[in-house]
Amino acid sequence: MADLTLPGRVQAAAAGLSGFDVNSPLTAEQAQSFKNAGYAFCIRYVPRVPNLQAGNLTNAEAVGLLTAGLALMPVQHVSLPGWNPTTNLGSLYGNYAATYAKQIVGLPAGMNLWCDLEGVAPGTSAQNVIAYCQAWYYAVHTAGYVPGIYVGYDVILTPAQLYDELSFQHYWRAYNGPEVDTRGFQLIQQVEKTLDGITLDPDITQNDNMGDSALWVTL
Repeated sequence: MADLTLPGRVQAAAAGLSGFDVNSPLTAEQAQSFKNAGYAFCIRYVPRVPNLQAGNLTNAEAVGLLTAGLALMPVQHVSLPGWNPTTNLGSLYGNYAATYAKQIVGLPAGMNLWCDLEGVAPGTSAQNVIAYCQAWYYAVHTAGYVPGIYVGYDVILTPAQLYDELSFQHYWRAYNGPEVDTRGFQLIQQVEKTLDGITLDPDITQNDNMGDSALWVTL
């Protein structure tokens, strides 16, 4: 297998930087336009399972983003709203997120790989959500990445449970997400917008209440 390891280094994100998450591939030219518009980083998607790879981050796209001067982090696609989390799904999705990040994209170990928690089926037990998140965490952690969690809508868990019952140390708040007790957030998502015909969600970096920040790859 060819060595797809990306250029660059893993770095802690400085506070107060503007970036975006986007659910569509970007060309090198588009990446440069985003950089020119003042964005410092990009968050792109990786799939849950092998047959859902269309439109996800690739090695070539990642090289284009980094070359344009954008730092990069991956987040995994979540299931459709109303999904039911389980321990087995957490392990399955977490393992594939790490495998895809390493073998398809070439992302270096030691950086954040984000779990998207949102849209959980009403009535799901908190314990099932916790079990899913913990299984995902350990799969990604074991593979050498640093697990982070995007906290969206319908997460079932309370702010206290999000901190006390999960092993994550990196939290990203959706524009419509709840709080996380004690630690707080390292990324804050803002309301969707459009730039050059591309729909995106703006994000801002910050140090959380414990002084920690997101970990990304950058040139």
